[in-house]
Amino acid sequence: MFNSHKVEIEWGGRPLILETGKIARQADGAVLATYGESTVLATVVSAKSAKPGQDFFPLTVNYQEKTFAAGKIPGGYFKREGRPSENETLVSRLIDRPIRPLFPAGYKNETQVIITVMQHDLENNPDILSMIAASAALTLSGIPFMGPIGGARIGYINGEYVLNPHVDEMDESDLDLIVAGTQDAVLMVESEAQELPEDVMLGAVVFGQNGFQPVIDAIIKLAEAAAKEPREFEPEDLSSLEEAMLGVAETELRDAYKIIDKAERYDAVDAVKKKVVSHFIPEGVEEPEYSAEQVGSVFKSLQAKIVRWNILDTKSRIDGRDLETVRPIVAEVGLLPRTHGSALFTRGETQAIVVATLGTGEDEQYVDSLTGMYKENFMLHYNFPPFSVGETGRMGSPGRREIGHGKLAWRAVHPMLPTSEQFPYTLRVVSEITESNGSSSMATVCGTSLALMDAGVPLAKPVAGIAMGLIKEEERFAVLSDILGDEDHLGDMDFKVAGTKDGITSLQMDIKITGITEEIMGIALDQAKGGRLHILGEMSKAINESREELGEFAPRIEVMTIPVDKIRDVIGSGGKVIREIVEKTGAKINIEDDGTIKFASASAKEIEAAKKWVHSIVAEPEVGEIYQGTVVKVADFGAFVNFFGPRDGLVHISQLAQERVGKTSDVVKEGDKVYVKLLGFDDRGKVRLSMKVVDQDSGKEIPKDQPAEAAQD
Repeated sequence: MFNSHKVEIEWGGRPLILETGKIARQADGAVLATYGESTVLATVVSAKSAKPGQDFFPLTVNYQEKTFAAGKIPGGYFKREGRPSENETLVSRLIDRPIRPLFPAGYKNETQVIITVMQHDLENNPDILSMIAASAALTLSGIPFMGPIGGARIGYINGEYVLNPHVDEMDESDLDLIVAGTQDAVLMVESEAQELPEDVMLGAVVFGQNGFQPVIDAIIKLAEAAAKEPREFEPEDLSSLEEAMLGVAETELRDAYKIIDKAERYDAVDAVKKKVVSHFIPEGVEEPEYSAEQVGSVFKSLQAKIVRWNILDTKSRIDGRDLETVRPIVAEVGLLPRTHGSALFTRGETQAIVVATLGTGEDEQYVDSLTGMYKENFMLHYNFPPFSVGETGRMGSPGRREIGHGKLAWRAVHPMLPTSEQFPYTLRVVSEITESNGSSSMATVCGTSLALMDAGVPLAKPVAGIAMGLIKEEERFAVLSDILGDEDHLGDMDFKVAGTKDGITSLQMDIKITGITEEIMGIALDQAKGGRLHILGEMSKAINESREELGEFAPRIEVMTIPVDKIRDVIGSGGKVIREIVEKTGAKINIEDDGTIKFASASAKEIEAAKKWVHSIVAEPEVGEIYQGTVVKVADFGAFVNFFGPRDGLVHISQLAQERVGKTSDVVKEGDKVYVKLLGFDDRGKVRLSMKVVDQDSGKEIPKDQPAEAAQD
């Protein structure tokens, strides 16, 4: 019944199995991939033709995690998977980025890739496996795709590169790098690193590319047995239109791209485009030789060529800079004085307002992942409103791009944050992009570093980021520092590097062509280092280290540790005790399972009162010490005194006073404040107290050879 095929290889010390022909047979391509005991299903479907008037390639990649894969039932009222999680969005982007450049120019049929995690062994992260499965499904589908690609995760543990470390091994790694590409070239890199030097990062990329070659060979072997016949697709030949358009528009388009101001440049380019459209699609002609889509597509291609030629020929860029100069930078902190920390970072026509907020343990984000629930105490949210590029647009929940850019900045800053033991706060950073022409994600990195230092968060070192670009034509190439938006869109590489003065903390690379060599990547990394150090120098003019004191409006947090067996006493039945402490003192209290207690308040007095209260609950009273207490009950045989937190003890009638006492009520009544000495505990554990050995005025013990009257004098 099934015409199935399977390829199995040993890869990174575990079996990798690719199967097709048994599941999802109506899709154009479907592959069930297993690595270790993690399994994903990747399917691809592409429309047989493009929609009329379609002027872009509508590719959608959807990575989805099913909780049954880890033997779990979804949380929430509906008990089913809902909107994509942040991780699902990030992995979808991770797969999209290396496969998108491998579809031929002009292919505009709607294409959808869906990857579903079917089983997770909690050891092998399914993201790399999903990328491989998607590549295999595309290669088998017959859709025009210039793959396959492979991918790998690279760790750096004890000075050695590790191919595809297990999930628990990543805690020991100084690097989490994902690399994807073809047999000949790297197409995508995503990473977080612990201040690693440029040569180590480049070595990891090369190690990863070599490491995934067996996967590409396995996909090719599977395709030889099971691939569908390639679809017929011939890119439209518009070379004659391009040649004619060059004659009409080249000079004016070159002049337009010499205009430094972005808005003026765009107006000039639009004017050239109107001229081109009116020339090739004249009014009144019912059937022009070329359609509006053809003219628009060729004009866009011509824009790219003009910019690229100018840069390669003159070594001068759109805004007049040379290849390495970074645009003017202005860094400011304390922009919003009532927030906990704030910064305004401006680089050329890119600008971000970044605000840091300090919170308590109650503000930590709970993340329910396939590997289990965990808490995140550092959040970074990036927002890109349409006004930042002078446009109108729909406002709503963050899109994939915003989530991806926020995570990139998160990775860059995260290695420099203090531990929760060093700084027991939950941190949230929000980056509002107010202008954009160039890398706003790297502006977010710089602004985040400034805002956190302004808030008094003890960063190990300031972090800065820079976006690099590449123009390559045959043997000629130019590496560009601090690229503009146009240089990003029209170039061959988007290369973002973030780090401190001592090393790289994050690297992201997207390459649109296949001719990037190790030499070119090395040049780009070295040039990026110079730019990063320059930006750090400009940032230091605003602030060069974290403030020693928190801002006036930031909460104060202090930490104490209690024995685990005392947690129940502090919480009380149904939370009664801890609620009372919070209500009476005004301080927020967060108790961890290991006995760590965090007290938070803007008032040091409130924190001290709460700490004192908790201490009285968990501490043990010491025999021989004197305490002040309150009489809570009077009996014939003595008085009960609350003297140490919730602890009561008995002052026997014989211990009320130096002289003989006839009735307890002759000496004390309920509510009286008295000083007592802890004599010890009886054979049943009851507390024995004495008032007669303590001067009730001073609270000092009366010497045994001194009468009470003398002590009072």
